[in-house]
Amino acid sequence: MDPTVTDPGKYVCLFENDRVRVLAYTDVPGDATHLHSHPDSVMITLAGFRRRLIMGDATRDVTLEPHEVRWLDAQEHRGENIGDTPSHAIFVELKEGAGPPPEGTPPLGPS
Repeated sequence: MDPTVTDPGKYVCLFENDRVRVLAYTDVPGDATHLHSHPDSVMITLAGFRRRLIMGDATRDVTLEPHEVRWLDAQEHRGENIGDTPSHAIFVELKEGAGPPPEGTPPLGPS
């Protein structure tokens, strides 16, 4: 249940390699996502927003400020923008079992 497939207008893949995938998420007040899943991830909020997360029969309302960095355990959910501002966040999804970088890969700097 890849969010770029379930909600392609809201989730966009910015970068992907064998170790991580980076997604941008945007929506507007009243928008909702379909059921989808995320692996273990780091989320960075670029704008403050209020969301309702629905996981089975459980719901949780969250309020996030701009520039928060949060760890997210792997999960399956859907969400709704219940605030009065657009949502904008970056997700860095971790891929399990990536192992060390290939031999000969420079240890420093972007690639």
